[in-house]
Amino acid sequence: MSNHGATMCRVAVTADRDVYAKAGAMVAYDGYLQYEPVPQSLRRALGEWASGERSPLLRWSGDGALYLADLGADVLNLHLADEQLSVNGSHLLAMDATLSCSVEKVKGPALMAGTGLYNITVGGSGWVSVTSRGVPVVLDCAEAETYVDPDALVAWTTGLEIKVRRTVKVGSLIGRGSGEAVQLGFKGSGFVVVQPSEDTSDRLKIRG
Repeated sequence: MSNHGATMCRVAVTADRDVYAKAGAMVAYDGYLQYEPVPQSLRRALGEWASGERSPLLRWSGDGALYLADLGADVLNLHLADEQLSVNGSHLLAMDATLSCSVEKVKGPALMAGTGLYNITVGGSGWVSVTSRGVPVVLDCAEAETYVDPDALVAWTTGLEIKVRRTVKVGSLIGRGSGEAVQLGFKGSGFVVVQPSEDTSDRLKIRG
């Protein structure tokens, strides 16, 4: 996977390398490519996210180049090396078919901070492509404990130590608003992906 401009992902699909891509994300392709719904086993793993008439992912195979985009959002391609990534489902654009994929319930501090009930966990070794509202930043949590606004959080490496920090909102100090601001703190060997936006509509909501 590689960027074709800031807002498009180019995926090289070969006879021995299929890819799962977000339904409706294809904007062009060359060569001989075909798509089909994801296997039933993956649909079961994805649970309610894959329920209904339309699968959220399609499996692309063949020999050629696939171009993907999502409403002009910026695209970030990440290579996982025997790692697991917890990603907001609305930000998942594509992933190598060799990677595992499942819906996982958000637990502990991340749930307390209001990130949403469920995330998509992608694991293994291979490429995954995510979208961001604006140019994203990847922060290495091993270098320093990193705090993130939950509404700007796109994805994080599983296994990180997570905690919640609450601070007084600036607006409450000058009479324009009240309450607390909440940040998620990440620490350990891994990284977080943050977008320059606090759009709460991006959160993946699945009824339990």
